Amino acid sequence: MASVVGLAAVEDALRALHPMLSLSSVRARVVRVIDETPDTRTFVMRPNALWLGARAGQFVRVQVEIDGRRRERAYSLSSPPGARRLAITVKRQDGGLVSPYLHDAVKHGTVLTLSQAAGEFVLPARLPPKILLLSAGSGITPMMALLGELRSRMYRGDVVFYHVCRNARQFIFSQQLQALAKTWPALRLVTHFSEQSGRWQAASLRAHMRELSKHATWMCGPTGMMDAVQALWTSEHFLAPLHSERFSAAPLRLASGPDVASTVRLRASGKQFVARGSAPLLLQAERAGLSPKYGCRIGICHSCQCTKASGSVENLQTGEVSGAPDEQIRLCISAARSDLVLDL
Repeated sequence: MASVVGLAAVEDALRALHPMLSLSSVRARVVRVIDETPDTRTFVMRPNALWLGARAGQFVRVQVEIDGRRRERAYSLSSPPGARRLAITVKRQDGGLVSPYLHDAVKHGTVLTLSQAAGEFVLPARLPPKILLLSAGSGITPMMALLGELRSRMYRGDVVFYHVCRNARQFIFSQQLQALAKTWPALRLVTHFSEQSGRWQAASLRAHMRELSKHATWMCGPTGMMDAVQALWTSEHFLAPLHSERFSAAPLRLASGPDVASTVRLRASGKQFVARGSAPLLLQAERAGLSPKYGCRIGICHSCQCTKASGSVENLQTGEVSGAPDEQIRLCISAARSDLVLDL
């Protein structure tokens, strides 16, 4: 415990000397803010020496302090791999907390704290001959990084970039994509504006792609859209792989176990609380007055992940119950099924 307090004191002292200094945290200074659409901005950042780089399609967790409380959200990188600057592209969410803060408070010179890059939504070492990059709305952000990698690898296969959004004013990266399509023969750009052409249907993919079943596909967008594409792949028995990056998680289910009280002990501090029913451990800890670290609250970003030293939990997305010792769990999608000891 003393070492943790000591490290925190050192970090505070370093930050006081210079906001980019840290022994353990990636800090990045915003060097440019780009208005992509009326409600979407790209933040270009220069990271400190602790940044380890990223693969195209990965995300980072961004930490900000709002009203005295640390908040964290996951954002896909829109910058290509190997770039000297990294970038996130953020759409302002109505009723949101972090995205409005980023739009209103983050300016040129602001220093943000980031995680290292993570995620498996990446391209393989051996590229397939036909690729479809399918996105809707702000799901376009990791696609730009994937497209940048294809370009840097001088991809000579068939790549279709298919984007769905409300109208041309909401088309993020429109100018960049149109310019690239004019100079890169392998790239075909397809757009669907719902205000003009009506609600998008997965079946409309066939109208633009005669060999849809042969295209290895990476998709990112609203859950309804991705579920429809997954259903098409399943019903048509397509063999080409379908990869997805979701901004929302599967709905939580009720825990299957009995409604019994379980004691949850935090090994480092000795604090404990009682968990009951199917509510996630994150929520139950907060109700007990604790403040565990969290980000998305839906099982995507892994910000609330910790080690379960002992006891059994149920995954509220899959229904799987596990009692293995020293395993990693996410508090936001885990419910207690017995007394627990957590390294938290």
